[in-house]
Amino acid sequence: MKILVCITHVPDTTSKIQFTDNNTKFDKNGVQFIIGPYDDYALARAVELKEQLGGSLTVLNVGEADTEPTLRKALAIGADDAIRVNAHPTDSLFVANQIAHIAKSNGYELILMGRESIDFNGGMVHGMVGEILGMPSFSPVMKLEIDGDTVKMAREIEGGKEQLEAKLPLIAGCQEPIAEWKIPNMRGIMSARTKPLQVVDPVSDEVATSVSNFQLPPAKGAVKLIDKDNVEELVKLLKNEAKVL
Repeated sequence: MKILVCITHVPDTTSKIQFTDNNTKFDKNGVQFIIGPYDDYALARAVELKEQLGGSLTVLNVGEADTEPTLRKALAIGADDAIRVNAHPTDSLFVANQIAHIAKSNGYELILMGRESIDFNGGMVHGMVGEILGMPSFSPVMKLEIDGDTVKMAREIEGGKEQLEAKLPLIAGCQEPIAEWKIPNMRGIMSARTKPLQVVDPVSDEVATSVSNFQLPPAKGAVKLIDKDNVEELVKLLKNEAKVL
């Protein structure tokens, strides 16, 4: 089986975010980058499937040279090789076009990615790739098993879970608890240094959207402490200031 896992290169959730150039560009200085957490689940499940069924596992990222340490980490976790499309991931459609081109050229049977990235949280790429390739796409998938050419999945829906079956090839946007995160061991880290990482040019530079500016959320307001016995004052503040009563 040929598996493709698409990963994002995103700021760690503990990083302090700042913008430059009049709030039009993200400031990468001092920011720690990681594999997108949902992509980590997709990668972990792909490694398990490769171990169970055999075949090959490729990781793909649309990004510039600074994303290569993230790809090397994915190789250390268990991917066989990596591809980097040498372009800034401008918007979802641009990224989807790059993924679709790579997938079509290499004949992958299963394409996994996170349900969404944690920087823009669009959650659109898997659906767009499916539409471009004419493949079924499912998200958010929390369980995925393969029996022959049949994929059995479970995903969350409003008020419950949905059990699905579909034939390969297909695309899935993954989330917990599809697999346990995997941490690279020393052997994996050493082998990742020699695993192939191919850099390719984007198939087009067409971009459908643009960012006018970024805005940080407002600072949290001051906290007022009320004595536990002063119920009247608490009710007054909740009614007149918090306006929740």
